[in-house]
Amino acid sequence: MKKSAEKSVKKQAAVKKQAPAKKPAVVPGKAAAAVKGVGPAKTVAAKPVRAESRTALVRRARRINRELAEVYPYAHPELDFENPFQLVVATVLSAQTTDLRVNQTTPALFAKYPTPEDLAAAVPEEVEEILRPTGFFRAKTKSVIGLSKALVEDFGGEVPGRLEDLVKLPGVGRKTAFVVLGNAFGRPGITVDTHFQRLVRRWQWTAETDPDKIEAAVGALFPKSDWTDLSHHVIWHGRRICHARKPACGACPIAPLCPAYGEGETDPEKAKKLLKYEKGGFPGQRLNPPRAYLDAGGKPAPPLGAG
Repeated sequence: MKKSAEKSVKKQAAVKKQAPAKKPAVVPGKAAAAVKGVGPAKTVAAKPVRAESRTALVRRARRINRELAEVYPYAHPELDFENPFQLVVATVLSAQTTDLRVNQTTPALFAKYPTPEDLAAAVPEEVEEILRPTGFFRAKTKSVIGLSKALVEDFGGEVPGRLEDLVKLPGVGRKTAFVVLGNAFGRPGITVDTHFQRLVRRWQWTAETDPDKIEAAVGALFPKSDWTDLSHHVIWHGRRICHARKPACGACPIAPLCPAYGEGETDPEKAKKLLKYEKGGFPGQRLNPPRAYLDAGGKPAPPLGAG
């Protein structure tokens, strides 16, 4: 009896020492099981078990860009412009407003002031009245007249094609400069706007919050030749699918590659309703978009004042 009691005590001690069973990990890309009579449970984004190696990060980032290129083969700058002067002015005006609102406003501006010389000599109050719909119109008027004067006085009325010259213009920072360099001069640059900042952090390409540091960190993951198109792909995805408040995770083509999967709606049907996508009949930002965009089923934006 004594030996039997000792064996029982040892057995109970061994059971106590056993580690509790591990809970199964949630895998991005797979929906959580729904409970009968209740809506689908919210999927929690899985955390990486270990830190991602530099090589793995580069491969994942480049794969995301390749897949977005397939989704948005017609991605382009969403500001209407016919020359570098129009693009630099439109980009300055796009601060704190939408590209659509800028595109609806600039036709009247460029009809009245087609060259840097014309805008440099403009009466500020008259320019303010045209730019009023874009918001912050007094500050923007000061910037576009100021940069026009600088173009006339320092660059012979031509928009310079160098970063160090562009950032000297009133109202022009690195983001604006790279938009102009990449889309008017074909010189690679990364455009770090609010969409770009949000998505690259969600994808854990970088944890930086300063735009210049984000630019450097993301630029190091890609060949320089990819930078301009990469910017378009990321910005388009941010505007159409990976929204700030309600990302459409369940309808996202890169969900299996995204560490933040589950921050938004994961139910495919509900997520589909959140899409703002050309092929869903939504108009784009430009009144005069490229032919490739129209051929893909995209619709031009309406002019200012249209229904």
